Amino acid sequence: MSLSKSLFPSLRASALAAVACCTLTSQSAHAIDIDAGDYTALPEGTNVVALYGQHAQRNSLYARGDQVNGNYGLDSNIGVLRIIHFTKIAGYIVDPQILLPFGELKAKGDVAPVLGKGSGVADAIFAATVWTLNDPVNRRYLGITPFVYAPIGNYDRNKALNLGENRWKYALQVGYIHGIGEKFTVDLAADVTVYGKNNRANAAGQTLEQNQSYQLQAFLRYDLRPGIDLRAGLSRGYSGSNQLDGVSQANTGNRVDKFQLGTAAFITPTTQVMALWGKDLTVSNGFKENSRINVRLLQLF
Repeated sequence: MSLSKSLFPSLRASALAAVACCTLTSQSAHAIDIDAGDYTALPEGTNVVALYGQHAQRNSLYARGDQVNGNYGLDSNIGVLRIIHFTKIAGYIVDPQILLPFGELKAKGDVAPVLGKGSGVADAIFAATVWTLNDPVNRRYLGITPFVYAPIGNYDRNKALNLGENRWKYALQVGYIHGIGEKFTVDLAADVTVYGKNNRANAAGQTLEQNQSYQLQAFLRYDLRPGIDLRAGLSRGYSGSNQLDGVSQANTGNRVDKFQLGTAAFITPTTQVMALWGKDLTVSNGFKENSRINVRLLQLF
């Protein structure tokens, strides 16, 4: 989802302008958030349908690492439908998939008259992981995933909050899972995202460009018993700075550190539920999430 509107000068306004040029994805401002276990290669022929839901509250705004005085907030309610098919190509497990995000964004407090709200569908995401290491006996997996974001989501250049971004995006992620003993598992992921141009970034018709974004993620899982685990994760993301018609926008690059804690359980042999709570630990520019709840229902067949 994108935020795009030109605002007035001053530190407070430049912080809002930074927000207006930045990007919110369906799972916050990070590149590609994973859930622990995502890089598990399933057998050829397996199909997965997953439905995600996230509610996030942001009650503070930052510029250059400092909180901006004022009453600023942004709430989001985002869902994602994800469909995955596992197959085998040239001896490697591959999982072509599509993700369809949807939901709403709503500004609060002093910023509400400026940013307003937005709702609808976001840009479709196409991806496929290729597993170069698939060792279920030792719980070791290594996968490489290219992502393509197609700009089909709801977008209005006259609105500050949009679910769609009106630009193509491309990302590459590497994920690794390593079992430790019988109870512990470590999940690691790293990704980079590059951005196409948005040639309708605001009502003035300016062109938005953005530098690359990067993210590192790590989870630790503990198996309470087969099919039920506790999980905790940390991530650090760097969102690239923005340019409007070739002019660099101050305070638009963003570093976000976040934490999350939760559990996942198979309630039947083919149905899993997951719940996570998290928050941002540090933010350099933009809104800071003070609370985030993620839930997921996953069905294998």
